[in-house]
Amino acid sequence: MGVLGEAWDWLANGANWSGESGVWHRLGEHVYVSGIALAVACAVALPVGLWLGHIGKGGALAVNVSNIGRAVPVFAVLALFMVSPLRSAGYLPTIVALVLFAIPPLLTNAYVGMREVDRSVVEAARGMGMSGGQLFLRVELPLARGLVMTGLRSGAVQVIATATIAAMVGQGGLGRIITAGFNTYNTAQVVAGALLVALLALVVEGVLVAGDRLLLRRPTAAR
Repeated sequence: MGVLGEAWDWLANGANWSGESGVWHRLGEHVYVSGIALAVACAVALPVGLWLGHIGKGGALAVNVSNIGRAVPVFAVLALFMVSPLRSAGYLPTIVALVLFAIPPLLTNAYVGMREVDRSVVEAARGMGMSGGQLFLRVELPLARGLVMTGLRSGAVQVIATATIAAMVGQGGLGRIITAGFNTYNTAQVVAGALLVALLALVVEGVLVAGDRLLLRRPTAAR
């Protein structure tokens, strides 16, 4: 039996799904940390990126500054937080590190999406007497939606995948299944943990794609 078969047997064992070290508990921790980090990153990056794209000023600098975060290893940031006063704040160090990691794709795609809106359409809307707010909500934001959602999906997948490193500093999540497998030389458990993380990322991306298509259909149905 190959490693994948052994990993499937591990996943099929109900004992591995129950208890504080079981899959369900670790999955809940992973979704909790990832969800909060992504929500905070969206609350910070999307308004800034969309507004800078709307006014067309300062966006390039903001994007370049945010992209610096991609060059900084998330584990290094998390390790620094764990030796700071934040180490006693539960999942806060992990969430902060993941937020810093998720901001670049969200901010970049929001800004680029707004700036790539056809300027002739924008000028035509202005000629019709639309205010700045109306132009933003009715013209620019709907046309930028595709790139904004791409950034959201990218950020979500990156956060879910990167949240596994929380286990390396004693935090929870699906990463604990992987590290426990390494500690006991259980390759099947390591592979099973990796498959769970990949499956969670695929499910979240699928939900975001379905939600995007649903939002796209509603205006069409309304018209």
